[in-house]
This record gives sequence, structure tokens and C-alpha cells, in this order.
Amino acid sequence: MDDPLKARLEQIRAYSASARRRARLYSDVARIGDGGRTASSLTALRKASAPGKKIQRVGFIMMWIPEPTCVTMAVGAPMILAGRYLDKKYNGSTISDIGHTTDSTVSAIRDFKNAI
Repeated sequence: MDDPLKARLEQIRAYSASARRRARLYSDVARIGDGGRTASSLTALRKASAPGKKIQRVGFIMMWIPEPTCVTMAVGAPMILAGRYLDKKYNGSTISDIGHTTDSTVSAIRDFKNAI
């Protein structure tokens, strides 16, 4: 008969190995930089733009500019709202962020495995 604790430990080891392989793959992809078409096509993965934050900043700047006709307030408020919407729809995470998260998951699994 198989011990349920050993079975669970084997399952955790499989998760750990999978997360370790995934972290290695993400870090290898993030290091690609041959200067050719591959590096330029992966720019979005390494340097993701965050259009929502930029639009929000411009909207806040426009709202703080003193102006007697209040045109900038009428333009700034919708820009802030559009920036918040874009922040929810398009995040600025990159492949290295995913790699860091996977690395932290691997270390948490390793710590848990060592505690058992």
C-alpha cells in the first residue's frame, strides 16, 4: 500500500520540477538578444509599454494646470478614466516579471518540500 504522504510529496516534486523548467525557459527567452529579428520581435516581451499609466499621468497634469476656461479639466478627467480602463485591460508585465514570479513559486515549493 502506498503512503498518502509519500504520494503527495511525489506530486509536489513534480510541480517543483515543472516550475523549475518553466523558470529556466522564461529566463532563457528573456536573455535572447542576437541583435537580429528575434530580438526585435521579442521587444514587447522584454519591454512592455503601459499606455494606461502614461495617459493617466497626462490627465492628472492637465487637471493641475491652472486655466480660466477649464478646458483642460474637461479633457483631463476623461484621460484619467481612459488610463484606468487601459490599466485594467492591458497590463505592463514582461517576460522577466513572469520569470521572477515563477522563481518565487519554485522557492516556496522548495521550502515547503524541505519542511516536510
